[in-house]
Amino acid sequence: MKLEKFSFGMGDRFAHQGEAQLKAVIKAKEQGVSITPIWNKSNREHKTVKTEPAELRAEADAAVAALGWTDSYRVDADHITLATVDSFIASSDFFTLDVADYIGKPAPEAEIEAFVERRKKYIGSLSIPGIEEQFEITEEMLREIAGKFLLAAIEAGKLYKHIAAGKGENNFIAEVSMDEVNDPQTPVELFFILSALADNDIKAQTIAPKFTGRFNKGVDYVGNLEQFAKEFEEDILVIREAIKEFGLPENLKLSVHSGSDKFSIYAPIAELIKKHDTGIHLKTAGTTWLEEMIGLAEAGNEALELAKEIYINALGRFDELCVPYATVIDVKESRLPTAEEVQGWSGDKFANSLRHDQKHPDFNPDFRQMLHVAYKVAGENGDRYYAALKKYKDIVAANVTLNLYERHIVPLFLS
Repeated sequence: MKLEKFSFGMGDRFAHQGEAQLKAVIKAKEQGVSITPIWNKSNREHKTVKTEPAELRAEADAAVAALGWTDSYRVDADHITLATVDSFIASSDFFTLDVADYIGKPAPEAEIEAFVERRKKYIGSLSIPGIEEQFEITEEMLREIAGKFLLAAIEAGKLYKHIAAGKGENNFIAEVSMDEVNDPQTPVELFFILSALADNDIKAQTIAPKFTGRFNKGVDYVGNLEQFAKEFEEDILVIREAIKEFGLPENLKLSVHSGSDKFSIYAPIAELIKKHDTGIHLKTAGTTWLEEMIGLAEAGNEALELAKEIYINALGRFDELCVPYATVIDVKESRLPTAEEVQGWSGDKFANSLRHDQKHPDFNPDFRQMLHVAYKVAGENGDRYYAALKKYKDIVAANVTLNLYERHIVPLFLS
């Protein structure tokens, strides 16, 4: 199974927007851009809203059938581990291997010695075509890289083999997630990380490295755009060289995690993937549920009241909801509207405060991030929430499609 050049990971926490999401991809195809839709949902999200992996597959299959989509599509077991993967094997064909817990932990000494021995030919000057800098490789450097990343690669290999045993190696796509660390990987680190993945027989087709800057959920990138562009281009060049050196899949490409709504990085990404004629996988998970809330607010009546209740309830559970996402949100309680304020809002005021239009005077990024992590509250009001989504399907779906197409697809591929 081979992943196509451009792919979008589309999160849908409540499994009601498959058709609306797919319509955005169809619009892109009508404009000459082929994007593979990949519906993704993590074990944490399934547990939070009390769903099962098979339900995401059912949603994707139903959307594809309803709209007559005949191109490829995938279902991603997002951020799975050996402890959580088994319930996803039957229904998923894309697996994001999450080995963050092993990054920074040393592998057995014998494994480190073997890794250094295999890589000794690179000691000295290493040149990556396209990167001006010459990298001086020492044995000590190889040991440091192995000490930081080798155990993660070994564990990823175990997870990959476990999935392959269940599905057959040619029946799924693997992504390796290396982004949940404090510091971005250097070009040299990424080069040797990829070598370790090859050593462990992981036929990864996408890799998600760490980039400089903040990738907070649901809001724009915070950081130095020039530095991001430099790292992104160097990673493209390192991947290209590693494919040749280590026999990795020829379609291996970068994946940008927490990619949802990072509008300011879309221009450099678009420029660089065009310059190097390479692919991209973007995870836009999370914003779909916020577009649902925007649609419910615009619908008014009991739907608006439900949206207000969800926010007010979440506000009273600030620590419970925010702490698990502390590394990927930046919310200050003092900048959040009070329960009393929101109770008096119109539907337009609620929608404009939440919608990711940075030029709108009502837009409140703290409010948006707070609601982003409040999907648990909506899940607790499941019957009412699902009933509202069904009753106001057209209003909600219009927001979902517009968001994915106008704010994500157009700037990345059609500008």
